[in-house]
Amino acid sequence: MQPKPSFLVGLIGSGIAASRTPPMHEAAADAAGIRYLYKKIDLTELKLGAEALPELLTAAKRMGFDGLNVTHPCKQAILPLLDELSPDAEALGAVNTVVVRNGRMTGHNTDWFGFAENFRRNMQGASLGRVVQFGAGGAGAAVAFALMKLGVQELTIIDVDLTKAQSLVDSLSPRFAEGRLKIGHDVVATVAAADGIVNATPIGMDKYPGTPLPTTLLRPDLWVAEIVYFPLETALLRTARVLGCHTVDGGGMAIFQGTEAFRLFTGISPDPAVFFATFSALGR
Repeated sequence: MQPKPSFLVGLIGSGIAASRTPPMHEAAADAAGIRYLYKKIDLTELKLGAEALPELLTAAKRMGFDGLNVTHPCKQAILPLLDELSPDAEALGAVNTVVVRNGRMTGHNTDWFGFAENFRRNMQGASLGRVVQFGAGGAGAAVAFALMKLGVQELTIIDVDLTKAQSLVDSLSPRFAEGRLKIGHDVVATVAAADGIVNATPIGMDKYPGTPLPTTLLRPDLWVAEIVYFPLETALLRTARVLGCHTVDGGGMAIFQGTEAFRLFTGISPDPAVFFATFSALGR
């Protein structure tokens, strides 16, 4: 009998003790019949910052890691330390997945895929004419890229930091048709003309309660998408659902970025149902 393929992977980031990613990956590996060990490398517990990345990456290579997931505060800091970037990671200027092969490290970004796949599966028929995105941070860049890939005709970015919003528009605009990306200033008028809105800010998380826009601006014919999944039903989604809006929560983005990372690490496309089941069980 041939031994099962085995993989050693890890997650580098701060405050990741409660991350659902390791158990989701390990459950998917069990279902696929492969050996898979997923280690958390929590910078908070180690009392380290992103400046420790060079040392950690060297250690990962020496210890035979096959891949790493990367989260806050390392997604940008890791860029100059890698041997190669995928086109998506280069376009977004952020990496959340690193594949290690023959001593070389290649950075990928699966965050945008996670949002796009979640949207494709759960928002069939949603109009992609005019969309408003709140938030232009690291997650916002991935979401904006995904929305453009999905075919949004006009995407308006709104952020309290206008410089950040402008930077996102400037970085993505050359990759898509002129005029499809712009900055929004008037929230009321922009939302009134929109087909859908996306929350790509942390607002709505347990530690950042509230909504990214006044809920009085919501209306039944507006679709609403979230990236927050702690909690799964944010105040924004709760209000939108009561109104009858077509909605999608942020859980699927977390799941599908994980399935794509798993595929990159192992070459095996995992069963998303296993990721969903594990994600749901851990949320109880």
